[in-house]
Amino acid sequence: MFDKVEIILRAGDGGDGAISFRREKFVPFGGPDGGDGGKGGDVIFKADNSMTDFRPFVNKGIYKAVAGKRGAGQKKHGKDGDDLVLNVPIGTVVFNKTGSGTPEVLADLYREGKQVIVAHGGKGGLGNVHFKTSTRQTPEMAQQGETGAEITVLLDLRLIADVGIIGYPNVGKSSLLAAASAAKPEIANYPFTTKEPVLGVVEMGYENFVLAEIPGLIVGAHQGRGLGHDFLHHAVRTRLFIHLVDGSSVSPIADMIAVNNELSLYDPALLQKPQIVAINKVDIPEVIEKIEELRNTFKQAGIDVTFVSAATGEGVGKLMAQVWDKLQSLVKATPASPEIPEKVFRPQPRDAGINVRKEGDTFVIDAPGLVRMVSGGEVTPELLGYVRDSLSRLGYERLLRRAGVKFGDKIRCGSVEWEWFQ
Repeated sequence: MFDKVEIILRAGDGGDGAISFRREKFVPFGGPDGGDGGKGGDVIFKADNSMTDFRPFVNKGIYKAVAGKRGAGQKKHGKDGDDLVLNVPIGTVVFNKTGSGTPEVLADLYREGKQVIVAHGGKGGLGNVHFKTSTRQTPEMAQQGETGAEITVLLDLRLIADVGIIGYPNVGKSSLLAAASAAKPEIANYPFTTKEPVLGVVEMGYENFVLAEIPGLIVGAHQGRGLGHDFLHHAVRTRLFIHLVDGSSVSPIADMIAVNNELSLYDPALLQKPQIVAINKVDIPEVIEKIEELRNTFKQAGIDVTFVSAATGEGVGKLMAQVWDKLQSLVKATPASPEIPEKVFRPQPRDAGINVRKEGDTFVIDAPGLVRMVSGGEVTPELLGYVRDSLSRLGYERLLRRAGVKFGDKIRCGSVEWEWFQ
């Protein structure tokens, strides 16, 4: 099952603004009419019920949205780039793979149709019509389009199920799922039969709930031993666990404690979820003989147990009724959605203010909007004058003095460079 994947997303670049002038026959001294560039396309994830895993993303690591088109004369706006919509399974959690090593949650797509913009397209550049002033009547300058965002994301599929069946390998989890629902998991008499989580729907009259088998839990599963590390994250969304124990084991209660320990080591919150403990294989004579002994052993630990035979179906209906009643009480007590808490991002406007930093013997001015004006092409006296006028309005002299600028020092903004003579 392809339930984890890492991909790179690149939003579309914004289109460049146009440099153009009016040329109508009866309009003397025609002014600028260059239009703005189009916005670059966004990259969007959308939850789609028809998707089951991340198989379509396995062989392609980079996804790009369409860039915006360049502006044109007569104030014509460039066409916006088309968004790239990537369909993912319901239950997908999108993480931003940051340099700090701790991925940040960007979105939890837990319901059909929910979507999120993960990479924003670049803004279109301004055409020369925006740069006309009383002293600059025919500006031969325009702004370049903004570069689209690029981000590396981790996609993690976490199945959405009401109840999860946990327990050691070969305790009968697949058999219980098959007996309680219409699911058809692979069943055999050896560990790790189930190579991926399996879902089934349990009918309770006119109602139903989703039951999932969480395979591969052994000692060390939280560290990747066996198959547990691959599947423990699927247990995060469940409201309730059926903890299935093998009645023929040497120490069933020790098995239960070992599995719970793995849950707590992987995520302490998992151990806080309610559990209904069921002892399986009561169709075996040796288990039948020690039913009372097992009941008393678990009772001394404060646990009421239910006895079932997943192979014959004995006690399965009673167990499902018990699970349904518990689910109903949990829903009433905690009606919250299965959504994972998301980090709240409060980004500042991209073009807000300027920043000054020093690189070697040069003071570099970071002013996003202006840098796009001078990021390529010829640096004309007109452009240099515009940049210096704009920086003056933003108060760059104060920032430079605070940074320790001296007479004759070099100053750079984008590709424009000059010396400080104040």
